[in-house]
Amino acid sequence: MAEVLYDAHQGDAALPLAAQMLVGDLHDLTGKTPVAARDRALCRTTCVLLGLSNAPRVQALARRANISLDDLSGQWEVYRRFVVRDGAATYVVIAGSDLRGAIYGAVDLSRSLGISPWSWWADVTPRQQSHLSVSEAAFTSKPPSVQYRGIFLNDEDWGLEPWAAATQDPAKGNIGPNTYRRVFELMWRLKANTLWPAMHTVSTPFYSDLANPKLAHDYAIVMGTSHAEPMMRNNLREWDESKSGAFDFTRNGKKIATYWKDRIKQSAPYESIYTVGLRGIHDGPMQGATTTQERSQVLEHVIDIQRDLLTQTLKRPAATTPQVYVAYHELQEAYDSGLKVPDDVTLMWADDNYGYLRRLSGPAEQARSGGAGVYYHLSYWGRPHDYLWLGTTQPGLIREEMERAFDTNARRMWIVNVGDIKPIEYLSQYFLDLAFDANLLTQPADAHLRDFMREQFGDTQAEALAGLMRRYYDLAFERKPEFMGFGQAEWVTPNRHTDYVSFDGQEAEARLKAYRDLTVEAEAIGATLPADRQAAFYELVLYPVRASANLNARILNLDLADLYAREQRASVNSYVDTARAAHAELVEDTERYNALLGGKWRGIMDMAPRRLPVFDEPVWPSWTVSPKTGCDLLLSGQWINDHNTLTFVAGRPQTRPVTLFSHQPVSQDWSLQTPVAGLTLSNQNGALNGQNHYQTQLSLSYDGASPPGDKALKLMCGGAEHTVYVRILPAMPMSLTAEDNRRVTLRPDLATLSADWERIGELGSLGSVLRARQNLTSASLDDAAKRAPLTYRFATSSESGGTVKLIALPTHPTTPDQGLRVLVRLDDGPLQLLDVSTIGRSDPWRANVLSNAAIKTFDFRPLPAGEHTLSVYAVDPGLMIDRIEIDLDGARPHYGAIRTDPSGP
Repeated sequence: MAEVLYDAHQGDAALPLAAQMLVGDLHDLTGKTPVAARDRALCRTTCVLLGLSNAPRVQALARRANISLDDLSGQWEVYRRFVVRDGAATYVVIAGSDLRGAIYGAVDLSRSLGISPWSWWADVTPRQQSHLSVSEAAFTSKPPSVQYRGIFLNDEDWGLEPWAAATQDPAKGNIGPNTYRRVFELMWRLKANTLWPAMHTVSTPFYSDLANPKLAHDYAIVMGTSHAEPMMRNNLREWDESKSGAFDFTRNGKKIATYWKDRIKQSAPYESIYTVGLRGIHDGPMQGATTTQERSQVLEHVIDIQRDLLTQTLKRPAATTPQVYVAYHELQEAYDSGLKVPDDVTLMWADDNYGYLRRLSGPAEQARSGGAGVYYHLSYWGRPHDYLWLGTTQPGLIREEMERAFDTNARRMWIVNVGDIKPIEYLSQYFLDLAFDANLLTQPADAHLRDFMREQFGDTQAEALAGLMRRYYDLAFERKPEFMGFGQAEWVTPNRHTDYVSFDGQEAEARLKAYRDLTVEAEAIGATLPADRQAAFYELVLYPVRASANLNARILNLDLADLYAREQRASVNSYVDTARAAHAELVEDTERYNALLGGKWRGIMDMAPRRLPVFDEPVWPSWTVSPKTGCDLLLSGQWINDHNTLTFVAGRPQTRPVTLFSHQPVSQDWSLQTPVAGLTLSNQNGALNGQNHYQTQLSLSYDGASPPGDKALKLMCGGAEHTVYVRILPAMPMSLTAEDNRRVTLRPDLATLSADWERIGELGSLGSVLRARQNLTSASLDDAAKRAPLTYRFATSSESGGTVKLIALPTHPTTPDQGLRVLVRLDDGPLQLLDVSTIGRSDPWRANVLSNAAIKTFDFRPLPAGEHTLSVYAVDPGLMIDRIEIDLDGARPHYGAIRTDPSGP
């Protein structure tokens, strides 16, 4: 059994703590507890030695192994691991260029032996092994791609704080040192080095407990504060307006400066990054200035004073102390309007709270000595709506946005808002892994997700779990569970009917089925996993999947019930029952989460953060029996010859839904009376009864072989005849995507790209998006029209006017002097200018981020039947096209992406 030694100066705590962590890991892997000590005499056979590369014992063993450590000097967070024999003892030496380098060497050793970063925080229980082995080949780690990589514990009111008070720091009754110790060890394992601590009014300020900053120092964690809390202060709890006056620098500057200076004195012994600038008490605009120009003037004065305070208090030039200006909301507006930020201060760009970066560095900013960084959200409280409950950001979006940031030299500091940490485990790791190793930015997000699942659950189910979670993220990309009430926050508006039930129930039914299928698959995989992975599976996979499915089921089934009541279906109350059962399961699953492992996670999971209407248990409606009798048909077709008619295109096999239902809860038999060649109904006969809630969902399939023409299928139900009218439209070229029920969806994979465009995979509603290349320059409209366009070719079956809908991702221009414009031409028609950029937190922006779609349209005059071409010319860089829809007159409304013409290209 290996002992764990450390070569550290007396009083240094980081390496002894890393040794203790490694001892715990080895105990979990072997059942035996090695010794952690400074005494080299304890190494009798095999030991691990942690130390800095210039430590005496490390240097001596390196010389014995004929290994030079000189090149590690001055490197950031790098280590070299080598094996050397010294008499009867064998040493596995981890030599760090600095403390964190040595710590990461210990972390990597543990991980290579089978310790997941989530062994404690997601209960990925280490498995004991009879034999542990380490390669004897010398290994040198790569320096991190981003210098400061960290997390922001935020909006902790409904998870982290109550959990910490109940389980980690009960004597304190709040987040305290025991909680932070757990956080710091997780940060070690994820190679994060910077923390913005919890700062809401429910939380005890970090510096109010002197053990907190000392503990951060012991763990070699760099402390900072958020955009709302400059100069290491927690304004919500530390500034008392009743005693100190208004937090208004224009009227109370001297007291505020003293307040900041006191904290600089307290934080002086510790490694820190000071946030400069000024906002209001809680994440709002500063007091005393109402215009952007006024704010800019105040900010320039404030930053000068803050830097003078740093110089005077720390007794060194301000430029030698790390500082960051977080360009969040109005602070970005002030910067864009001309605010001068000292060159050595890091410019931190922020996303719009929904995963889309609001701007990045231009050429001049990329050359600044302070560099640039990114503040990114995986959890958010605020308008237009919170998403504090589940982690649902599409990994492909994180990869795309952070790649853009890295490519524009934002490499100094990346901070991610992780809320309560749980249940955003995977996305937090992905973000931090990208920050540590930018090579991952060029690799598929799916590959990382697959590797994550393999590390937690093994090879057998890794592929299936990655695919399952990819679909989970894709469903939430279309609409996050927290947004399914279709209301807004600040001001809080009530729930309304979803746009999934804007015409008929087919889109909602399809979404419900997708979530049902996801849940069934997740439960089936969970049943194959051993007992030591059940808690981890519940936390990382099953709870998020079931919770998303059940919230959707509660909301959509109630919407369907309301629709079906208007259709006077006998099944209407069964949808209410299903919705009620979904809500009960959601409550039960959340209680189970908090009770896991004897209550280890008691208080961490709240299914209704901030008590917004989307989470409320609804008033459960009930409908009386319809006065109508008999059966009825529901078809999603076109109105042809005074009939609702299902359409197919000759030569293209396809299937359409047919719903048969009873008006009253009375059992009724049905049967197909007149089969038609080329058309197959999924069932030939059956019964509408209580078991199927007096309705049946059938599929009518067209084989593609029958020629164009009108056809009719006769069904008998409840003693009456019902007709399914069908029209086979003329054939269209199989090389083209074709009109499908009055709509053509032009997918990214159908486009012919020019050099100005690139395809970005694993992103958007249909698996990829098209992006105007980042290295393009914004052009005049005349010059843009001379560029080579991307083109789509498609076909329609009849003459018709309609609307072109360009659906883009709601991104933002890279710099303020750019837009997000394209020119679009349909056939030989006029060029149409479409601009998807938005201003601030405008109503269009709100709608865009809730749906992950920025939609711009133009109408066109009737087109003849046949082949058509749509051309798109890039005017600005960065615009990302999710899809383009051609809605012919009579196309039915819908919410999400509909993949038309499945038998086409």
